Amino acid sequence: MSFTKEKVLQALSTVEDPDLKKDLVTLGMIQNIEIEGNKLSFKVVLTTPACPLKEVIKNNCIDALENALGKDLDLDIFMTSSVTTTRDNTPLLPQVKNIIAIASGKGGVGKSTTACNLAVALAKSGAKVGLIDADISGPSVPTMFNVESEQPSVKQIDGKNIIIPIEQYGVKLMSIGFLTPSDSAVVWRGPMASSALKQFIGDVEWGELDYLLIDLPPGTSDIHLTMVQTIPVTGAVIVTTPQKVALADATKGLTMFKQPQINVPILGVIENMAYFTPVELPDNKYYIFGKEGGRKLAEKFNVPFLGEVPIIQSIRESGDTGYPAVFKEGLTQKAFSELAESVARQVAIRNAEKSKTEVVHINS
Repeated sequence: MSFTKEKVLQALSTVEDPDLKKDLVTLGMIQNIEIEGNKLSFKVVLTTPACPLKEVIKNNCIDALENALGKDLDLDIFMTSSVTTTRDNTPLLPQVKNIIAIASGKGGVGKSTTACNLAVALAKSGAKVGLIDADISGPSVPTMFNVESEQPSVKQIDGKNIIIPIEQYGVKLMSIGFLTPSDSAVVWRGPMASSALKQFIGDVEWGELDYLLIDLPPGTSDIHLTMVQTIPVTGAVIVTTPQKVALADATKGLTMFKQPQINVPILGVIENMAYFTPVELPDNKYYIFGKEGGRKLAEKFNVPFLGEVPIIQSIRESGDTGYPAVFKEGLTQKAFSELAESVARQVAIRNAEKSKTEVVHINS
């Protein structure tokens, strides 16, 4: 039995990436084809290590090759990934592929908990991840990562002081909480808070990252404008709870990013505290705050619904102890892992379908 590289590519050109709606060959995902007798090996380079359809794509490749070249193939398919980006020639954060804003319309919806668990889940999948705690007056990342007593070191590069981020659970972290006493209130005017965010972006050694998450303060404030005026944001994730008052505020947060002069793509909506499940009744769901509010918000604005997170006591305990809930087996791990897959998937779709985000210029 003999076959050529061309025949292999022809067979694999019938396999489509389910998200990007193009075949793997056209997308350049098939690499390093090697043929020796009936032995065939190649790489499939996915758009993210958090791809939820890895096995589906692999099995579709096997079916396509066996249909075209016969069943007695000795196949060795290596599934790998290279996270896509639309960022190029950027002086700020030049080695960061994607910047993701995590936003909410109001406080108390679990935005920081969601941001922390998303960051850890993406890192667990094999991605290089950073997290900026941009909630200057209420920093929670040091507590949630159990690094409250840590202080970042500083080194000089070309005569400039550069901060080395704290690293925990595979995630690089920066927060005002590392720089101020934990029991002191940070009372800053808008320009001071904006200046701190600029420093976290420009004066920290982030290095190579697939995803840099920015945990924004609630609402729509100076910090949000500073972010979009300083760096091109790949997309925004909106976190809400199901009840009407939270949805009204989340709508404002969502529409801010969609304004023509800002124009940051919405990667999707996450519904937190979607339902309550008691430990002793794991199959029961109690919709304390209403039902499917986040899903309806996503449908209203025609943006992806990324998933829902239940109210479970262990999520609160994890935040308090600094050991993220995504590490704990069960419902919470599944929920946050699936959310991370959904976010990574939407980033890949956004990068394939939309042009790069531009830095916003707003005349104040």
